[in-house]
Amino acid sequence: MADALLTLNAGSSSLKFALFRATTPPTLELRGRVTAVQDSAVFQAFDGSGRPVDERSWPRNNPPGHAGAAAFVLEWLGTRGLPPRDLRLIAVGHRVVHGGERFATPMVVDGGTLESLDALTPLAPLHQPQSLAAIRTIIALAPTLPQVACFDTAFHRTQPPVAQMCAIPRMYAGRGIRRYGFHGLSYESIAGRLGDVDAPAASGRTIVAHLGAGASLCAMHNRASIATTMGFSALDGLVMSTRCGSIDPGVLIHLQRHHGLSVDQLEQLLYHESGLLGVSGLSGDMRTLLDSDRTEAAEATHLFEYRISREIGSLVAALGGLDGLVFTGGIGENSPEIREAVCLACGWAGVDIDRSANAAGRCRISADRSRVRAYVIPTDEELVIARHTMRIVHGRGTEPIAGGGVAAQNGDPHGE
Repeated sequence: MADALLTLNAGSSSLKFALFRATTPPTLELRGRVTAVQDSAVFQAFDGSGRPVDERSWPRNNPPGHAGAAAFVLEWLGTRGLPPRDLRLIAVGHRVVHGGERFATPMVVDGGTLESLDALTPLAPLHQPQSLAAIRTIIALAPTLPQVACFDTAFHRTQPPVAQMCAIPRMYAGRGIRRYGFHGLSYESIAGRLGDVDAPAASGRTIVAHLGAGASLCAMHNRASIATTMGFSALDGLVMSTRCGSIDPGVLIHLQRHHGLSVDQLEQLLYHESGLLGVSGLSGDMRTLLDSDRTEAAEATHLFEYRISREIGSLVAALGGLDGLVFTGGIGENSPEIREAVCLACGWAGVDIDRSANAAGRCRISADRSRVRAYVIPTDEELVIARHTMRIVHGRGTEPIAGGGVAAQNGDPHGE
């Protein structure tokens, strides 16, 4: 029997999973997802080559939730004789959005760890409960199966102290108020692959644009995070599907004082009713907005592009220059319109787009004459999780990943 690893990646409204043989690097056997877990949910599974394996759905009035989705995946693997009969499941790895100040490397989850991670829920209310629900489900169904938590915040711990500070009274820093940054597993995936694509950019100054339902930018020098647009929470930075991104704190005070919004109402507004959805009044789905002829839809997409290009400018300043620009995430990988608009806005920084290469979805989308090379590189958070999980369960620690293998494009514009 050969060893196998299961990864679970809980988003705000989805649960992605992948099954790997525990080889070096891990070999993908299956990949799938349960989407819209709080609404009319759909389960889809694909083999390692991307061919459909199975599809199920739940009625609108009986969605499984994240715990139910995790239980279904585990049961489905067993019911179908999957993993293949020559495989045995030895561990489950999880994406956990927030590791706080304590958790800077992946680690095995035990009761104390779970309690500490639960205490971080107020810092990531859209994601932390979902990840922990999946972990608790596996504990209930397979209590002896090791589980490894991999943290989105950990990748950004290399940032200089000044990039992590908030300009509020120092006493609050001691209570965990600082800039953490997120999407770290995605950025680690790109850092691992970039050396194979463009070694000078990997060792130099590169900005990675992770664009999806959640969106952020990361400035890397020699594959390490120097600065990022998300800060204390996943609300900060770019305009997102339903999240506002950076906003004047005075607006929040004004909404509370003069419009009577409670803290809960304000949270609902900022996380679920703002961003592309709020500006367009139509949808938070970029595909819907690009297909629409409504003025409000065009304004929302233009604001999305404008904020990306403006934040790129700030990260170029943090890096002291720019050698590479990488697009990833559901929108970054699948929307040539957005990539072109951002690249054209960054012409001043040395980006010269090749429109035909971009439209064709090639890996390199910058012209030969471009001083800054621009790429589309699919992210693969599940592979990063699998590699960390395998190292830990095999007792080899968590050395940095160098070279990321072949990542499969997820094709999900809603993905975090």
